[in-house]
Amino acid sequence: MAFRKNTTYMYQPGKTFKVSRSGIDSFMSCKKCFYLNKRKNIKDIGMPGFSLNSAVDELLKKEFDFHRENKTSHPHMDKIDRNMIPFQHQDLEMWRNNFKGVQHHHKETDLIITGAIDDVWIDVDTDELIVVEYKSTSTTYEISLNDGTPWKEGYKRQIDIYQWLLKMNGFKVSNDSYFIYVNGLKTPDKFDNTLHFETNILHYSGSTEWIEPKILEIKELLDNENVPDSNENCDTCSYVTSVNSV
Repeated sequence: MAFRKNTTYMYQPGKTFKVSRSGIDSFMSCKKCFYLNKRKNIKDIGMPGFSLNSAVDELLKKEFDFHRENKTSHPHMDKIDRNMIPFQHQDLEMWRNNFKGVQHHHKETDLIITGAIDDVWIDVDTDELIVVEYKSTSTTYEISLNDGTPWKEGYKRQIDIYQWLLKMNGFKVSNDSYFIYVNGLKTPDKFDNTLHFETNILHYSGSTEWIEPKILEIKELLDNENVPDSNENCDTCSYVTSVNSV
């Protein structure tokens, strides 16, 4: 099976190199796939885009930006026992941009860590920033962060990295974070060109202690000339092995 060549630049020892939040998650999922992507410029299979999810994200941003401009609390915030409003900052649009995001140059490794956030709120009583992530789905099951699914653990790591990036940029950041988790309901009797949603506010207390050691591990792997072994649970590696054996 032939891999697809990536269109981004490869890692070169001695030069700065950007590693995104999703790149860190790729490293934790399968070191071989991460290495082939960053050192050999081989693109992984990836995931298709979810246009409806993106539309929900965009509408939520517009809704919270209205309150950001007016310096008012959103009704969803009233469900949380904190005095919060959306955070205003001149770099917010850059922080949200997938090609820029919040950035920190990790001097010890010369890696530039990046992550594009959905939203940031501020507790006006403590001046702490609170990372907020938008998620959308359509399920009849209870919306939870603790159902054991691998991608939910990835969601938590996502928040951790955003908190770490903001801390590295000199902000006072709360360990508390929130997911605005929107569930598309399947209970209405008909469509009528209208989707009905139920919004869940999920609390998550983040931890950034694991990130620094992980960045050092990433740097060590990138500087190595040997391709690491596959993760036996990696779907991409399993697919390639299966196809090559046919």
